[in-house]
Amino acid sequence: MNFTAEHNALSDVVVKFVEREINPHVSAWEKAGQFPAHELFRKLGDLGLLGLKYPQQYGGAGLDFSYSMVMAEALGTCACGGVPMAIGVHTDMCTPALARFGSDELRREFLAPSIAGQLVGCLGVSEPGGGSDVAAIRTRARSDGGDYVISGTKMWITNGMQADWCCLLANTSEGPVHKNKSLIIVPLDAAGVTRQKIEKIGMYASDTAQLFFDDVRVPRRYLIGQEGAGFSLQMAQFQEERLWAAASSLRTLDRLIDLTIEYTRTRQAFGKPVLDNQVVHFRLAELRTEVEALRALTYCAVEQYINNKDVTRLASMAKLKCGRLSREVADSCLQYWGGMGYTWDNPISQAYRDGRLTSIGGGTDEVMLGIICKLDGTLPRNGRQ
Repeated sequence: MNFTAEHNALSDVVVKFVEREINPHVSAWEKAGQFPAHELFRKLGDLGLLGLKYPQQYGGAGLDFSYSMVMAEALGTCACGGVPMAIGVHTDMCTPALARFGSDELRREFLAPSIAGQLVGCLGVSEPGGGSDVAAIRTRARSDGGDYVISGTKMWITNGMQADWCCLLANTSEGPVHKNKSLIIVPLDAAGVTRQKIEKIGMYASDTAQLFFDDVRVPRRYLIGQEGAGFSLQMAQFQEERLWAAASSLRTLDRLIDLTIEYTRTRQAFGKPVLDNQVVHFRLAELRTEVEALRALTYCAVEQYINNKDVTRLASMAKLKCGRLSREVADSCLQYWGGMGYTWDNPISQAYRDGRLTSIGGGTDEVMLGIICKLDGTLPRNGRQ
């Protein structure tokens, strides 16, 4: 990646925002199980941070995805995982298809106010019976005159308790499972929508919900792109989600290593600092090397992406690596903190809880491996595992 002065300036703005508007409140938001999304997103919108890669005519900055990557990496300075994840869902997971394929009317109604921070968005793909297996979703949107009538439920929806609208993937026909789905904007104040909060083992500051749709009517003009193209559009959205996930993990992982170096340098055991043990400083050096390798992979994938290359393979690799490394770094660092690492408010234990989601959300490690194997031609010839 060729980082410009503009990239560096953006990073500085995001880091200062985190230090001023997020980190001082993390403890309270974690205890509350939710951060004030509308309030925080409005501040982000005022700084022009919610639409970096989107057209200027809708309030965006008209930049390429490398700026989204820089913002995601800078958000890694947050003292929790939940708030950055919620921001990323809004900026890079529920809005890409709307920005690229939505009608002008739809973009003015939902994208522009989302970029301004006036509306909060969420993505509705996963269901109780189908998460990474996107083809298995059962939520249905049947045509009735000029409307879609939507029935079903969505699960694990980040921002779900506070969101104003949902980019919903639903079956709109009885055709083949990869060609019968459509992306539809659903206002979450519509009649027939109910929400239920989901309690999690981490990412506390980010609200997560199950959404229920009971014959919810929305105008057919809320369709994104062409009917039946939803599966393909969502697969494209996943690429940006996975690149964002990898980028957002980088400074978090560096921060955990830095904190562990500082702690083990001051913690004494058997008459010397814990850091002075070769097994400790060698292990931290190994972990730092792994983070730099992930950074190089992520930067390479983003550079190819902004040059219109197919990065499905590299994005899947980056997502796989960041999920596994998030677990490995947090677990290894926690060990060197000893009993302090096992306390609830410790930054390493929080990362241990928060980071575990990375290997699940946005496509599990196993799904990433399957994609990589398919593209490398290493799947069994009969197509079965």
